[in-house]
Amino acid sequence: MEENFFEPRADLSALRHSVESLKQEIGKVIVGQDQMIELLLAAILAGGHALIEGAPGVAKTLTAKLLSRTISIGFSRIQFTPDLMPSDVIGTVVFNPRDASFQFKKGPIFSNIALIDEINRAPAKTQAALFEVMEERQATVDGETYPLSDPFIVVATQNPIEQEGTYRLPEAQLDRFLFKINVSYPSPEEEFQVLINHHRNRLSDMIEQIKPVVTAMDIARLREQASGIHVENKLIDFIIAIVSGTRKHKSIYLGASPRASIGILNGAKAIAAMRGRDFVTPEDIIYIALPVLRHRITLSPEKEMEGASADDILTQIIKDIEVPR
Repeated sequence: MEENFFEPRADLSALRHSVESLKQEIGKVIVGQDQMIELLLAAILAGGHALIEGAPGVAKTLTAKLLSRTISIGFSRIQFTPDLMPSDVIGTVVFNPRDASFQFKKGPIFSNIALIDEINRAPAKTQAALFEVMEERQATVDGETYPLSDPFIVVATQNPIEQEGTYRLPEAQLDRFLFKINVSYPSPEEEFQVLINHHRNRLSDMIEQIKPVVTAMDIARLREQASGIHVENKLIDFIIAIVSGTRKHKSIYLGASPRASIGILNGAKAIAAMRGRDFVTPEDIIYIALPVLRHRITLSPEKEMEGASADDILTQIIKDIEVPR
């Protein structure tokens, strides 16, 4: 039975101010793409990684780069290619002739925000190098374990799978991304504004205008606030019903794991905090469910041949569940 008393409301004004400041800085360059920006910020608050998928030229990489400029933390960019080796990402042990010893030289993944561009262009061997760092925030090389800095978030971009020269990401790696964010083309009005901005200013000049507005300590404090958002038991049951629905649906060959349930919970708390509430609503869960689940389910071969999308099936599953009030 839930306790029926009122707790003092959390003061989320500082969190909302930080989020709005981040959005305003990114908005100096990026026109539209509000959901992508909101979900990236929610991933940071929830301590998760984000996979951004969309056609070339829709500002996936640029948005991730701008996000790193708005936060005073370390940033690295890794361009994935078919010939990239795991040591190019994690690092390698090198011999130091000065003291006749072997030392570990850290790779570019040892940063706070690691932007992996076109993640689906590297083969499975290199993809597997990310398993440990994404899940456990550490890398093991030659029996030695090296922790990564906190906060640590991977923001990866990929073009649609049907593009030439790409590899399908392993399911185990997809499951380590909190969100898969689908990015569409801008509206005619948004594209008009993009062209006006580029007509008046050089992109490099616009990027230089982006200044840091939060620090690593701020991120730690904001994450603590977001994790404390209240969630009623009936909403936890709602999350379980959605995820369980993916395991029973006849159109889904492989359903979502309990990691997906945790992802919806943490994502919904982050969204609620960003919107100034110290409690989660069913709408927060519905909003966050598709980005959390769309990359964690595998459709049946029949549905794939019919051209159905994961979002179509997930939307139907959610629609068939009674929303708690």
